[in-house]
Amino acid sequence: MSSNIVWHSHPVDQGARAEQKRQRPLVIWFTGLSASGKSTIAGALEQILTGQGYHTYLLDGDNVRHGLCRDLGFSDKDRQENIRRVGEVARLMADAGLITLAAFISPFRADRRLVREIMPEEQFVEVFVDADLSVCRGRDPKGLYAKADRGEIKQFTGIDSPYEVPQKPEVHIRAGEVPVAEAVNQLLDYLHRSGVLQAGYQPVALEA
Repeated sequence: MSSNIVWHSHPVDQGARAEQKRQRPLVIWFTGLSASGKSTIAGALEQILTGQGYHTYLLDGDNVRHGLCRDLGFSDKDRQENIRRVGEVARLMADAGLITLAAFISPFRADRRLVREIMPEEQFVEVFVDADLSVCRGRDPKGLYAKADRGEIKQFTGIDSPYEVPQKPEVHIRAGEVPVAEAVNQLLDYLHRSGVLQAGYQPVALEA
């Protein structure tokens, strides 16, 4: 970085933006294999939070590759750069006072740790969406595992590229065993206990 570039502090800071929105800024980082349910659970959680008056934004792994990260491939180096960019965007969104949800495979612990380290203390929550490879293969909504098996996709996480399981995630969702509504309630309960959600939040109704 050039020595001519300096950080500018402005009169309106994160605290003022958070106070305006009456919420605690946070980055909720969903990690897991492709088809584990990251985007589905993150989207359902955002819908609940928005409906209850919270200000949110969901960063989705596929969506950012249409613009912000469209120049990146899937080599280890490109994956690292993808997460670095998204982490910086998530940090800015939290600085704007938002509850930011990020759903990315993010297979490497070092990259997830990097995002955690650029965030203010207690403003990063790692959510491990844990589904066995067999479950993800069975879902495979985009047919990616089938393509990887045929050799049409190289360096596919879980097949010929590793996924490093989170060691101490704040929330561990066993997505192969619980329905989406139960996963969302697990997250809502954590957010309430950690002081992010105000008392009186409404859990998702589970089907009988």
